[in-house]
Amino acid sequence: MIETLKEIILDFHEEVLDAGIKRHLKYKYMKGKAFVCIGVRRCGKSTLLYQIIEELEAKGVKRENILYLNFFDDRLNELKHQNLSMVLEAYFSLFPEKKGTEEVYCFFDEIQEVKNWEPFIDRILRTEKCSVFISGSSAKMLSKEIATQMRGRSLTWELFPFSFKEFLDFKKIDYKKLTSKNRLLIRKCFDEYFLKGGFPEVREVDNKIRIMILQEYYKTILHRDIINRFDAIHPQAVIQAGHRLINSVSSLYSINRITEYLKSLGYSVSKSFVSSCIGWFEDAFFLFTVPIFSPSISKQNANVKKIYCIDHSMVCSVAPKILANKGHLLENIIFLHLRRYSEEIYYYRTAKKHEVDFVWIDSKQNKNPVQVSLTMQDHQTRKREVVSLFCAIEELNILNGKIITLDEEDVIKDGDKTIEIIPAWKYLL
Repeated sequence: MIETLKEIILDFHEEVLDAGIKRHLKYKYMKGKAFVCIGVRRCGKSTLLYQIIEELEAKGVKRENILYLNFFDDRLNELKHQNLSMVLEAYFSLFPEKKGTEEVYCFFDEIQEVKNWEPFIDRILRTEKCSVFISGSSAKMLSKEIATQMRGRSLTWELFPFSFKEFLDFKKIDYKKLTSKNRLLIRKCFDEYFLKGGFPEVREVDNKIRIMILQEYYKTILHRDIINRFDAIHPQAVIQAGHRLINSVSSLYSINRITEYLKSLGYSVSKSFVSSCIGWFEDAFFLFTVPIFSPSISKQNANVKKIYCIDHSMVCSVAPKILANKGHLLENIIFLHLRRYSEEIYYYRTAKKHEVDFVWIDSKQNKNPVQVSLTMQDHQTRKREVVSLFCAIEELNILNGKIITLDEEDVIKDGDKTIEIIPAWKYLL
């Protein structure tokens, strides 16, 4: 194993890195703390690590001072169940003069594949002259248990598939100057983003290949990141639950309904099993749940929740029924945009039972109500959305709210309260 590790380490030193499009994640790294990047598989975590390596090299760090391992590499399968100390043993046998004298930058990609990796990372941060950068496709890397094992020696950053602004960067379109030409180009790109979604690999392939790739991602997430990782006792029930939920994107769901649905298919499952499934889906960054807005945690848990997916194009690829409802897809896009900025996202129900899609809490603890409607051209739709949002604004004791549409733009005032109607492409900028 030592010889294999040495070969992988030296191969990387010869590699020409493809660092791709600069991501908009506003990360920082600190000496003495592991940099942890988590996110769904294939969202660009490895590329982000490459970008950090490029930054280090631009500051004068030599490639031989960089140790990079990707634990999806099949040559490392044997290492996943052994002592990770072999990694540094292999590196320092190649470069013994660096031990204790020069900073070594350790990059461990998809480290959740290795059992008991946390004590190893904690030890090298304490005992070696190392900076550590790790990535993984599990929200468990945020858990209190791991934080305890790492003794506070980590800073964690979430990475998502491409945002609309990152998609525009890839297309080399300047969205900072909204000239008439740029507006047209941005609007055209939004149509493409609406179709293709944010996964980096599908940006330049035709529709048939894109659907096949996203279906493969979906299957891999379900089987490898959920069923295998959590050793699910009813694997087919997990698959059916995932399919049911992805068909319900941007809609309300309940544990009871999902349990009854699975039982109707012949699976002998409990509500606690279904609850575990949803936790697994969230852990893999595949699905996200949004509770009702309430200061009471018990009320949040007692009420039905809404469900969203990591990528709206994946939804279309595996749940064709959703193709008929562009409004749900637009709502999913807006959810992911908000989720990049805040984990505190809720739906809102007014005293008169009007519903608002989102109330999200920003870094200053301000409440921001957002309604999503594909179009406001129908008079009844416009009236419903506006009345619901003004009711929410009144109850929340704030002055402003937004309605996101596909194309329309307007401002509606009611006394000192204002609703801005804004096209999605513009809101995402």
